[in-house]
Amino acid sequence: MKDIYLDFKEANCKNCYKCLRACPVKAIEVTDHQARIIEKRCILCGTCTQVCPQDAKAVHPQKDKALAMLKSDTPVFASVAPSFISSFHASGFSDIKNALKALGFADAFETAEGARAVVSEYERLLKSGDYKNFITSACPAVNRLVQQYYSGCLPFLAEVDTPAIAHAKIIKERYKDCKVVFIGPCIAKKREGAESGVIDCVLTFEELEVIFAENGLSPDANCRAHLRSEDGFAAAAADTGFPEENGDEANRARFFPITRGIIKSFENKPDNYEYISVDGIAKCAQALEGMTDLSGVFLELNACEYGCVNGPCSLLTNSGKLKANSSVRKYAGIGTEPGSPAALKVNLRCIYPRLGRGGRETSEEEIAAILLKTGKTKPSDELNCGACGYDSCRDKAWAVINGYADIEMCLPYMRERAESMSYEIIQNSPNGIIVIDSEFNVVEVNETAKKLWGVTETALKGRPAQSFFDVRDFVLALAENKNITRKKSYIAKTQKYIEATISILEEHKMLFCICKDITEEVNYEKRLSEVKSETFMTTDAVIKKQMRVAQEIASLLGETTAETKVALHRLKHALKEESGGGQI
Repeated sequence: MKDIYLDFKEANCKNCYKCLRACPVKAIEVTDHQARIIEKRCILCGTCTQVCPQDAKAVHPQKDKALAMLKSDTPVFASVAPSFISSFHASGFSDIKNALKALGFADAFETAEGARAVVSEYERLLKSGDYKNFITSACPAVNRLVQQYYSGCLPFLAEVDTPAIAHAKIIKERYKDCKVVFIGPCIAKKREGAESGVIDCVLTFEELEVIFAENGLSPDANCRAHLRSEDGFAAAAADTGFPEENGDEANRARFFPITRGIIKSFENKPDNYEYISVDGIAKCAQALEGMTDLSGVFLELNACEYGCVNGPCSLLTNSGKLKANSSVRKYAGIGTEPGSPAALKVNLRCIYPRLGRGGRETSEEEIAAILLKTGKTKPSDELNCGACGYDSCRDKAWAVINGYADIEMCLPYMRERAESMSYEIIQNSPNGIIVIDSEFNVVEVNETAKKLWGVTETALKGRPAQSFFDVRDFVLALAENKNITRKKSYIAKTQKYIEATISILEEHKMLFCICKDITEEVNYEKRLSEVKSETFMTTDAVIKKQMRVAQEIASLLGETTAETKVALHRLKHALKEESGGGQI
């Protein structure tokens, strides 16, 4: 499985592109609105972890690996970066050494011992006269920067191991069949250790602080008392057979973790070079840009501003950088200078090969096609604003082609498109739209609203809304801090009826009104009401007429019935008389 040294916590990424803007080599891809490290481009300088406002960094830990090694039968030695003095509350190296021994380390030494060996190699190479310019190789992030992005400067890069690797070689030469754990503030050391073949594990100061806390340890003077209180521990430590070398001895190489620290570590600097120190990966990149045109320049490059004391996994606060520099200066002068490690037969030569940048080369046609998709048809359209994180629109187009960026990351284009879409939606809405601010000035209004209210002026934005509209409901909505709906309002000027809904946009401190023209509905209801009224009147007249006819018919039927009854009685009497009074 491929090692991953740095990543971003997906849940924390807020799609702000700040990490991408800060990354000096653009080793961050943003896909599906999530930032991710491009491993093959990343130099592990840690800049992205320091600028992320959401603390989305995730340095892959090796804490469990280190603890497992300590439980094995193989002796494990710690190589501790000299910047420990500024991250931990220790009076000297013996304090942190005792704390590490309490964890189970066979012993601990300062990486400054390896740094001193590296300086000796630098002195030898400088005296050889083989280097037109000389670039220090102590920082693995800078080495990677040169190898991948400034390969023209590779002839100037010192062919010497970093202090961490040099120290691991020294320890393994001194103590056969052992394991070495490097401890420091650097993320780049994670990959360097994995690729070195001599460093078995890398812990950051942040990881070590957690381990100390979990085991109730503190690398200060109290740790010595803690050791003595452990049953049998003091005797066991004394019986290891490992001398307490490099304890609180002076070592000019302890200056390594601060600016100009390497230069300060030299006993004698050759006069035929100009000695320059550059800190911060962006400034290192600028220095490397023009390096091939110079000669006689010694460049001390450190990826971290203020030096290693300000590494991405140091335990400093923002206000502690200058104090850290002072702490290292004071600590570097303790004791007496130990003997040179040159007696150890350790080869510190290292060849730094050219590495690919990652990503493929793109044609002008491909770049132009991507630019066209974001509305850039001519050079003046390329704003190069850097909002997407890339230095230019063309760099961003290259990233899109390589799958490192989404085309929507162009914020001016997206804003223009959003504003254009919003404008089209507002202006083409069948409803009237009015937006006013908390001071009751017009922010936006569409043509439909102007027609409804009979407004003939064209420029309304920024002008008082009451000059054109009835704002009483707006005032009421703002005063009561609630949305209001009026089912029917009459506009006398245009003889229109509207249904108005006023919503409060609290986030933007604005009032948003949608006016629906309901004039036809109101007129229809009027006509329907009139028809109903006429129908009622007609029905009432018909009923009355029918009642009158019925009454007349009834009256006529009554008269004819009586007359018929009389006639029938007369006929009956006549017939009776004719029959002689008999029954009929």
